[in-house]
Amino acid sequence: MTEIKHPEYRLFGRSMDRPLKARQQRLMAELLPEISVDAETVTPLLKEETRPVWLEIGFGGGEHLAWQAKENPEVLMMGAEPFVNGVAKLMAAIDDGQLSNIRALHGDVRPLLEALPDQSLSRAFVLHPDPWPKKKHHKRRIVSQYLLAHMARLLKPGSELRIASDIPDYIRWTLMHIQRFNREAHEARGQDVFVWQAREKSHWHDRPADWPQTRYEAKAIREGRTPCYLKFIRS
Repeated sequence: MTEIKHPEYRLFGRSMDRPLKARQQRLMAELLPEISVDAETVTPLLKEETRPVWLEIGFGGGEHLAWQAKENPEVLMMGAEPFVNGVAKLMAAIDDGQLSNIRALHGDVRPLLEALPDQSLSRAFVLHPDPWPKKKHHKRRIVSQYLLAHMARLLKPGSELRIASDIPDYIRWTLMHIQRFNREAHEARGQDVFVWQAREKSHWHDRPADWPQTRYEAKAIREGRTPCYLKFIRS
């Protein structure tokens, strides 16, 4: 199995766009502390948790996370996002929908991944991550051997890892990393870890009914890019 190497804790890109509105500021000050989760609090939280736990890494504006929480009230949805405006939008969605099954991290997901107990997740999402298109920046991409090693540790057998992108190079990148991880795992234990759930083109070109559209995806379609939807089962 791939060794989980500790990364440099450094975030790239903007942390904030436009100034927050008054309501967003209030929700960030009042609601976020109530539902916040981090590396120190996640283990005690999950010790008391009986529901399946799903994690979205980089939830953007929170549309997908809030939708999944509403449609799956029996699930605890966790999400991490470093962008202030995205977290504020999620807080508004939680407040509007009176959603009680969400826990959020404003910041880097990596310390949280390292603190989560083994086989504590029933599903994970990485949807339209920053593609970092320049080759010199590829090391910043969230899909990596580091991430897959944690997903292999954290996902229960039979659970799903969902990854989406509208950038063809990022899809190739993802499949190549999955292939590399599986090859090393197969050599070590004679079995692939992540099994791609695709038998025909529609399986990765048609968005499943339980996979709501995000604003990033809508923008990509408007600009003529075709999203791909990848589903892997943890063996």
